[in-house]
Amino acid sequence: MVSMKVSLEKSQNVKRFVSITQEYGCEILLRSGKYVVDGKSILGIFSLDLSKPLTVEIFSDDCDELIEKLAEFRL
Repeated sequence: MVSMKVSLEKSQNVKRFVSITQEYGCEILLRSGKYVVDGKSILGIFSLDLSKPLTVEIFSDDCDELIEKLAEFRL
């Protein structure tokens, strides 16, 4: 599992994040405090408090390419 902090404050960022994550078959979760949502679900992500940093958890051993694509959101 790989974990990193990201910021998705703008709706355009959420749309871009989801379009990237949907390209991959691995499990991707977003955490905000005690809340956890599917990182491929735009509705799930919009249910979180996007004004605070989020933690992305990627459950894959081969996710270097995905991490590179998500670098634009990294804190």
